[in-house]
Amino acid sequence: MTGVTRWTGREAGLLRKAMRKTGKAFAELVGVNQRQIPRWEGRGETLELSLTNQAALDTVLSQASREVQQRFAALLTERAAVEHDARAEELLRRDARTSKHPVDGKVMTLVEEGIYLSGPDNRSVWLDSFLIDVYPTTNEDYARFVQATGHRPPRHWPGGRCPVTLTTHPVVWVTWRDAAAYARWSGKTLPTSRQWEKAARGPKGRIYPWGDVPTAAKANVAETGIDDTTPVSRYQSGVSPYGVFDMCGNVWEWCCTEEEPGNGRYELKGSAFTSPFERAAPSLQNAANAGMQDNDTGFRCVAEP
Repeated sequence: MTGVTRWTGREAGLLRKAMRKTGKAFAELVGVNQRQIPRWEGRGETLELSLTNQAALDTVLSQASREVQQRFAALLTERAAVEHDARAEELLRRDARTSKHPVDGKVMTLVEEGIYLSGPDNRSVWLDSFLIDVYPTTNEDYARFVQATGHRPPRHWPGGRCPVTLTTHPVVWVTWRDAAAYARWSGKTLPTSRQWEKAARGPKGRIYPWGDVPTAAKANVAETGIDDTTPVSRYQSGVSPYGVFDMCGNVWEWCCTEEEPGNGRYELKGSAFTSPFERAAPSLQNAANAGMQDNDTGFRCVAEP
């Protein structure tokens, strides 16, 4: 994360927290008087720093370790999820954890290895690190796959062509086999249900991606009354601790985990615009036959780091 163009006192405070520095040590690093640090943090968003201090903070962040940059990005993600903060969203787009996949060009983010709290009973589960698509696979993404492979287009595309009005909406009317074919083409896989849930809830087991408060307005669910898919980047206040969008609502997402080994039914995660909010918690389970397709079912992919 480099090239920050405007720092406020709050953002400077988040960087200090990410670096795990005392006020004195952080002041020495930035080159300011120690008394300025509590003043910056106390005034938060109301204090825009001088150009000299802006440049110093830019330099400190750009020279920080990858671990520090990741912690800073995680703190910004939490702030954006709670506050729908446009500035934090701008900074998150420079997240050091993200990268573009070389085949389908989708932005992916790193989910670090470690324990997370899984399922309604919050069992401690270890997972290795993985990359996951920040956004669900869109109609535009799927159109590139169809063009490259000749795969059957979804039934809602007029004349087999992706509608311009739906390019940034998640692709739907795809079976598990369609989703798996896209994953193979892109050199990725569908996520396991545990990978999907960790990316949605974070390591501390939030009930929802944004926290523990049941806020239907942070997702495209039945209560919003939209009754259709929405652009995958719309719900910025509902991102997960890893900066992943649409982990509640919009469309159900296929996973590679079978409900029971060999039964041909695969888990679905996340709920959809057709779902009541009570079904939106990422810990809940759902499953369907591999050949099922519907107007509220799509997918996203994962890859090795």
